[in-house]
Amino acid sequence: MEQNVHLALAMWGMESAHAQLVAQRENHVYRVEYCGQVYALRLHRPGYRTADELISELNWCAHLADQGLHVPRPIADRNGCLLNPLADTHVSVLQWLNGAPIGQETTIEGDPLAMAKRVGREMARLHTVTDSWQPPDEFIRPDWTLEALIGDTPLWGPYWDHPELTSVNRSLFDDATRKARDNATLFVGDTGLIHADLVSENLLVNGTRIGLLDFDDSAIGYRAFELATFLIRYVERPDFDALRSALITGYADRRVVSTDELDLALLLRALTYVGWIIPRRSEPGGEARSKRMISRALRQANSYLKRSPS
Repeated sequence: MEQNVHLALAMWGMESAHAQLVAQRENHVYRVEYCGQVYALRLHRPGYRTADELISELNWCAHLADQGLHVPRPIADRNGCLLNPLADTHVSVLQWLNGAPIGQETTIEGDPLAMAKRVGREMARLHTVTDSWQPPDEFIRPDWTLEALIGDTPLWGPYWDHPELTSVNRSLFDDATRKARDNATLFVGDTGLIHADLVSENLLVNGTRIGLLDFDDSAIGYRAFELATFLIRYVERPDFDALRSALITGYADRRVVSTDELDLALLLRALTYVGWIIPRRSEPGGEARSKRMISRALRQANSYLKRSPS
């Protein structure tokens, strides 16, 4: 890996830079210091994204940065390329974003409703700026609409096959999935490019700005799903309804999302996480996360079947 890092840095003319590994769960990400600047060097997970998908992500981020959003701006190499092949992977370099993840106590817990409102505003800004952009003809990102989420071969795995589910659990998921299909027309109005992983770790607070980090999962999907991805981990909080209202209020500064859309998106998000965790249960803390995701999905399924529009 050290040799690959050295080769990657050389492509960007930063042979003498200091690089420190800061993340390796999906991509390998290095914090790079060079000539008084700080960058993120990404060695992309082999086989996860094609070169065309990665270039599309980088082009989108470049547009967002040009429009003033606080996102990691892609940095071209010495030949003007944003992406390079290296061994069995690809590498890219981004500007480093400073800030504290909003999940830290000093941010979300200081004033959670105000923070949720700010996050809603930034999501709306992201979607509005994105909709004003004309992507290049070769632009391609994964599809995260209904079939990819709850179809026969869902993108994140067959959640109904989680080995810890009981027959009663599976029956509940089946009922909720059918109801979700019945109500999928709720999403017709607002589908487009989404970040798709705006969890608290990927939202950085830096003064009055909120930075959006890690566009690796960006896709064509439901805009309500974007909001649900942020909200889903807070559904057990006693102030969840207030948090949801604050997020919707912030989003309404530029765009509109209905509570019916959001309820459905929360169900879909919860179900996908049950499939996602199956191959990750052996990771440190994986079993505890698995139990938590199953419990959350069962709660969302029960709630949705009781409250959903008929």
